[in-house]
Amino acid sequence: MEHGCNGSGGGHCGCAPSSATAAQAVDFPETPQVPAFQPVGEAGIEVARINATPLHAPGQRPPERELRQRACTELLRQAAQQEGLLGADDAAGDDGVISEHASRAIEQLLARMLHLPEPGEDACRRHFEAHPARFAQGERVRLRHVLFAVTPGVDVRALTRRAEALLIELRCADDGGTRFAEAARHWSNCPSGAQGGELGWLERGDCAPEFARDVFASQEVGVLPRLVHSRFGLHVVEVCAREAGILPGWQQVRPAVAQALHQQNWMGALHRYLRELAGAACMVGVQIDAADSPLVQ
Repeated sequence: MEHGCNGSGGGHCGCAPSSATAAQAVDFPETPQVPAFQPVGEAGIEVARINATPLHAPGQRPPERELRQRACTELLRQAAQQEGLLGADDAAGDDGVISEHASRAIEQLLARMLHLPEPGEDACRRHFEAHPARFAQGERVRLRHVLFAVTPGVDVRALTRRAEALLIELRCADDGGTRFAEAARHWSNCPSGAQGGELGWLERGDCAPEFARDVFASQEVGVLPRLVHSRFGLHVVEVCAREAGILPGWQQVRPAVAQALHQQNWMGALHRYLRELAGAACMVGVQIDAADSPLVQ
């Protein structure tokens, strides 16, 4: 499946397959009636830095979540230099983009620093028993959505206010869904907007991981009471219907459980390592949080 829009003609939305990358989300049409980008921060406000390396240009402070992600990346880039995996002449830009050499060096750094044993049988069984729904096969939902795409040049704060206002409006609508379809046609930056936001039936694997985690996390039906965030932007989501999946036997599901548990343990180790790096660094104007790892999608 090349996209998650179930035939609507494009994959630029949170229902894109899990292999999608943020770089694929740059060709949306301009969001209607959203003001042009305004610098977040003003000239004269202190530039956030990691060990004297600036994370943004003066007067161009990005939104806090993006700033913290830049800080995590810079901590890892500098650690790779200290470990001799990256040349001292590798320079960090003030736009949050690192070089290909730095990206490869960070991968080598993490392979060296994060040592994790494979999860044992008992640990896998406990994880499976605590999260059985994650491993159900065939679970699916029928969705509609309105996508407010986060693209270069968009004021994220104004975009969020617009999306939140629409969410409240659609939560209060009592017209059988007509207003939702109209809103999708008018506002959505996903090609599915032409079909009133219809995405059809989707399974977890049809969606970007962060989108799937939110949509499949509960049994809610109707317009979800929160915006769903994905690498593509902000989504107002309506769950029209749900179908429960079938839980396979232990031997069938064990490899997937082991992989999920290993990934969970790896992310925990990464978060601890980032906190260690942050504690040893001189950080000005920014604080990091475990959930802000640049590798969390």
